Amino acid sequence: MSPLHIRPIARRRFVQGLAIGGAVAGFAPALLARSAPVSPAELSGTEFDLEIAELPVNFTGKRRIATAVNGSVPAPVLRLREGDTVTLRVRNGLKEMSSIHWHGIIVPAEMDGVPGISFAGIAPGETFTYRFEVRQSGTYWYHAHTLAEQTGLYGAIIVEPKQVPTARAPDRDYCIVLSDWSDEPPLQIFLNLKKQSSYYNFAQPTAGDFLKDVGTMGLGKALERRRMWNSSRMNPTDYSDVSAATYTYLMNGAPPAGNWTGIAAPGERVRLRFVGAGTATFFDVRIPGVELTVVSTDGQPVEPVTVEEFRIGPGETYDVEFTMPEGGARTIFAQAIDRSGYARGTIAPAPGMAAAVPPLDARTWLEPVDMMGAMATMGAMGGDAHAGHGMTEMPARARHARTEYGANTDMRVDYPRTNLDDPGAGLRGRGWRVLTLADLRTPGGDPDPREPERDIELHLTGNMERFIWSLDGIKLNDSRPLHFKPNERLRVTFVNDTMMAHPMHLHGMWSDVEGPDGAFQVRKHTVVVQPAQRVSFRVTADAMGRWAFHCHLLYHMAAGMFREVVVA
Repeated sequence: MSPLHIRPIARRRFVQGLAIGGAVAGFAPALLARSAPVSPAELSGTEFDLEIAELPVNFTGKRRIATAVNGSVPAPVLRLREGDTVTLRVRNGLKEMSSIHWHGIIVPAEMDGVPGISFAGIAPGETFTYRFEVRQSGTYWYHAHTLAEQTGLYGAIIVEPKQVPTARAPDRDYCIVLSDWSDEPPLQIFLNLKKQSSYYNFAQPTAGDFLKDVGTMGLGKALERRRMWNSSRMNPTDYSDVSAATYTYLMNGAPPAGNWTGIAAPGERVRLRFVGAGTATFFDVRIPGVELTVVSTDGQPVEPVTVEEFRIGPGETYDVEFTMPEGGARTIFAQAIDRSGYARGTIAPAPGMAAAVPPLDARTWLEPVDMMGAMATMGAMGGDAHAGHGMTEMPARARHARTEYGANTDMRVDYPRTNLDDPGAGLRGRGWRVLTLADLRTPGGDPDPREPERDIELHLTGNMERFIWSLDGIKLNDSRPLHFKPNERLRVTFVNDTMMAHPMHLHGMWSDVEGPDGAFQVRKHTVVVQPAQRVSFRVTADAMGRWAFHCHLLYHMAAGMFREVVVA
């Protein structure tokens, strides 16, 4: 059978893996186990035995079954060392196929762990041995590449550098894994979204909100505020597909009442390694009253930048450092982007301490710039495109593929914005500094200074009402692979034709983000593209084989925002 006949089957198998991944756990006999506000176990060395199995949990007062690794949610922290060859024997104790993907770790394609792309998955009762050389250092993570990611199969990875850093090590070093848990099986969540994309959004504008606006801003302005959204039939509060209507937000496996706690004495230097393990949730993170110095993203060092808040998307990691202040406990506060709930923990001089938990911010409306991009800025300035969030000129009109004009898409942005200095909807106009993509800079310059040989432009597309997500209007099952030539340097440009942010993850290769001027800025493995935004990054195709390239919002990936990349 030729490869042309094999690939469609592989894609169907991949989507089937997504659907099956959480179905059995959702109907398993429910047992009771209480979550404990303690850090996951840590494993180190070069040989690891990991078992994927069901685990009784109770995060919400209801008895449910999670998917755990070695009996832990999150999975154990794996501590590796740069330059070592590691062997990880993964046994699947579930009743369905499973897998583990080493997110951000550069491995051979057959070790990448994506069912239907690079390997067949791990069958029930079988063991798959992953073996690869660790060629990097920093903070990464691992997770299922099925819907079992939603049910608990995720954990942090710390890779120690081969050479001892000259800088003084922090006094305290903690992983902070942020995730979202639902008592509903993930397949049911996906089916609910397919039936009604706003199924979990209970914060949509109401008649009462309109009357309130009339009272505060007058009838004319209240009508104007709604005119654009009504005419486009879009929802100005559509930040997340899934909300606290079904989610409980976890920090290191502990719900807010569990209060995960890390210990640090006043004056000690603390490093927190944040992992964005939310399947459908962006988190906005801060420690009220404490300045955080961002020192790394996606495992790669950055020039230190001090902020008081940052947004972390699914798939991303951020390392931050701060000096523990006097005055007792401090709250680590991570609110969901849609402001429907939060994860919370504590950093304190002693166990059992707690600090005040900030109230959730009010959910603001998305703004015209989140729908129209640069055109909104131009209109607001009366035609002057030389203003607004770092824009210097009106971008060229976007080129839309003919496949974008059809039932799979309900929105196209003709003039996407190119600015990277926008913290994003809900974080604009804060009274403190919020991290932006423009703040992140990899020291030492471009890791591969070659000019790109060619450009690939992909549009992030969707039909919100039908919960269809795609690239260029084409879902995974209807797509053809992208082909990269071995060792070529190419530029990939994303244009977000939707009103939701998408964390885009390329497996096997780095994404070297460019600034609006085309200069190299920062190395990432997961690039968040904001609504109505254009972002470009360079790729060195130095990894032979077949690779996944997808949105890291799990249900967007399952719905079709995914491509296969072939380097050959």
